[in-house]
Order: sequence, then structure tokens, then C-alpha cells
Amino acid sequence: MQRIRLHPSGREVECAAGDTVLGALEKAGYALPNNCRAGACGECKVKVLSGQFDQGMVLDMALSQDERKQGYGLMCMAKPLSAELVIEWGTEDAKPKLFPPREDQRFVLVDRLQRTPRIVELRLRPVGQAMRYWPGQYVTLGDDKAGAPPRCYSIANAPRPDGEIVLQVTRVDEGLTSRWVHDNMRLGDVVKLSGPYGTFIGDPAVESPVLCMAAGSGLAPILSLTEAALRRGYRKPVTLMFSARRAEDLYDSGLMRYWETKHRNFTYKPTLTRETVDGCLSGRIPEILPSVFKDLSQHSVFVAGTPEFVSACVDAAQALGARRNMIHTEGYFGQAQPETAPASHLIPA
Repeated sequence: MQRIRLHPSGREVECAAGDTVLGALEKAGYALPNNCRAGACGECKVKVLSGQFDQGMVLDMALSQDERKQGYGLMCMAKPLSAELVIEWGTEDAKPKLFPPREDQRFVLVDRLQRTPRIVELRLRPVGQAMRYWPGQYVTLGDDKAGAPPRCYSIANAPRPDGEIVLQVTRVDEGLTSRWVHDNMRLGDVVKLSGPYGTFIGDPAVESPVLCMAAGSGLAPILSLTEAALRRGYRKPVTLMFSARRAEDLYDSGLMRYWETKHRNFTYKPTLTRETVDGCLSGRIPEILPSVFKDLSQHSVFVAGTPEFVSACVDAAQALGARRNMIHTEGYFGQAQPETAPASHLIPA
């Protein structure tokens, strides 16, 4: 195992034998800009300050001889040879940057599942290029011609090679778009998504115990974040608390049990507010949180749900010592508009 150190932040990333620098950074949650991943475009070019590496086959148009002499390399093809490789990647740049959103990307509805009496899950495959996004982000879905204005929905899965995106949509009686989704969308329909939007990604490189709290379809971004973290081998304890009114409102319980079985650091704690069922806690999360945790001062906290739910959970977490800069929230209301991050936080298009 070799080590990549980022200068000047000093953060370190482990690099397994055979991995490229880009691959190791991505596994650790860093978003180093890249495009071709074949040494041809030059987007992943950074300066190597110390250490040896095998650059592999790259094109001169992407990495000139002068740039090589100055110490630059293309990280999509570079593999460390020395125990430590120090690359120049500023502290601000070492934070995950976001992919620029694109409008009206065409997707086909390939499957739909009724998760609860009021939540339907949509599985959408891209017709063209896969959407690039970070776990925890959201898209807009709608059809003006059908009388369904664009609405924000969190992506419920981590990025996949085939680009499939999973959305979980709660039926809102007065909601034109959610009713259109529930009543009119059929398998094979072509719909348009815009995105990704949102900054509910925290810092994937942080190494601390994690507490996730969700209610209703607020579970969606939590699922995406958790799947991505477990997939990349996150070792710190991860606890997911999911609040529902009744047992019939809980969903993805099978997936939770699978994660608990496969990953010893993952714990699932469902809680019900309107009935008592064996295997579930009873009560609202903000009220029962002190009985589950005594101290959250070292935890990263992620909360998603209605604004009222999020606010109450944040207050409860802070009362147990959670630090504000380690709390990440995503609150939804019906007319929420998509928000694009500042250009300084975006990967150049």
C-alpha cells in the first residue's frame, strides 16, 4: 500500500497496488477533475512535488515534454512507485467539487416499485451520456405539457456504470407533479431530468463516526450517501435512524439488513411514531436520540426530511454535543427550487 499526500492540506490517501492516483483519490472521496481517463485530455494534470511514479502512456498534446520536466503528471494514468507521492492540490481544491448541472437530460423509465402506500420508486436509465453526480445530490423532474411543473427529488442510489438513477417520490395530494408521477408515468416513458443540484454531500474524505437521520422519502439521499460510503470501504461506525408513522411506511428494510450483515460497522435503527412493533424503536427521533447516543461530539451528522424534522433533529444532535460544522442537512418543501453551487465549487465544464 502506497500513500498520496496532498499539498498544502497535508491530507493523505492510501493507494492500493495497481491503482492510479486518480482512482485512489476517487475511492477516498476526492473529485479530481478528469474526462477521458486515458491520458489524452489533460484535465487531471497536477504537479508532483516529490516521489516517483509511472506515468504510463499519455499523449504529448495532453502532457508536453516541458510540463514533464516541470514535474507535472496526468493522474488518470499515473501509478505511484515510491512509498509516498506528494502532489500539489490546494486545500480548497481538495474539497469535493461538483459537476455542472445540465438541463433536460432524457431518461427512460425502466422500472417502478410501490415502496409504501404513498412512496413510489422510479428507476430511470439515461438515453445519452450518464449524469455525473455526487451521492446526496438531487435532480428536477416534471413535464410542463402534462401540467406537472419541475420538482426537486433526491437521487436514492450511488452512481452506477450504466447511469441508472433511482428516485423515490412521495404522493402529495395537492402536488401536481407527484400526482403525475404516481398516476400517469408508465414503464417505457421518456422523461427529462435536470441536474445534479445540491451540496448535501458533506466531505466524503472525513473519517469520523456517522449518524444519519431520515424520515419519509428523506431516506433517498441518505441511501445514496450510505451506499457510496460502504462501497468505498468506509470503516468508521455508521448508524442510520429512519422514522416512519407505521410499519407499512418503512421501506428498504431488506437492503438495511443486507448492509448490516455485510458491513459490521453499519447499524440500522427504525423507529415508529404511531404504533409499536417488535424490532423498532418507538417515538420521534429527536425525542429518543438521547437514549441511543450519549455524546455526538465526534460524529458527522446527516439529516434529511421535512424542514421541521430536520430542524428538530439538528437541535437534538447539538444538545448531545454535535458540532455545527459537522452537521449536514437537506430539508424539502413542496415548491423548492433547484440551486446551483457557485462556479468556484464546480468542476470546469
